[in-house]
Amino acid sequence: MRQSLNKGWIRVLVPDFGSAFATGAPAVNESFTWRVGPCLSRYSGLLALGLMFFGATCLAASESYSAKVTRVSDGDTLWVQPILGGAPRKLRLHGVDAPEICQSGGMAAREALRALVDQRTLRVRVKFQDDYGRGLAQIEVDGQDVAAKMVLAGQAWSYRWRRSLGPYARQEARARKAKAGLFAAPAPEPPADFRRRNGSCYLPDGQGGFKLK
Repeated sequence: MRQSLNKGWIRVLVPDFGSAFATGAPAVNESFTWRVGPCLSRYSGLLALGLMFFGATCLAASESYSAKVTRVSDGDTLWVQPILGGAPRKLRLHGVDAPEICQSGGMAAREALRALVDQRTLRVRVKFQDDYGRGLAQIEVDGQDVAAKMVLAGQAWSYRWRRSLGPYARQEARARKAKAGLFAAPAPEPPADFRRRNGSCYLPDGQGGFKLK
């Protein structure tokens, strides 16, 4: 579903079609907000959404910069400090879904991502921003796509959308065949299913912050 915001911006609510089997109607899984560039303004909301998931490069809100990692929160979320200065940025790897930190495999996925990015210079390309304030980004280290390496190592799933197996389906297929990482288990639980069953991994800590359950 698409919602209009201020001029030049749209919000897309991504339905969770899996919930339809349990409730009879899909719930909203995630929403994304981005600025519409001239090349998207003439498309319908559905086509714009498709372009978003399959790597549209004409978004006016996109930006590129080099950065150093300051913190890795989980297997697909990290904080970076742009080398040219400015406030730290919270990013999520675009196109993948790693286990929640309190889910089986979550800690291992976080360590795998940390090993790829710690003390390295990152090339960041932010495509758009989600409603949690994270830039959804493609990140490279020495010309290598970090998200692709995470999926190939069996530390994340390719992010699925409707009938699409996502941008890293080929890497996931190779990881499954090799029984790498998460895929060594007979039936690893996708993070979306885990979130629906358990909710967030965090609880308020009573001091304005959060703590793991």
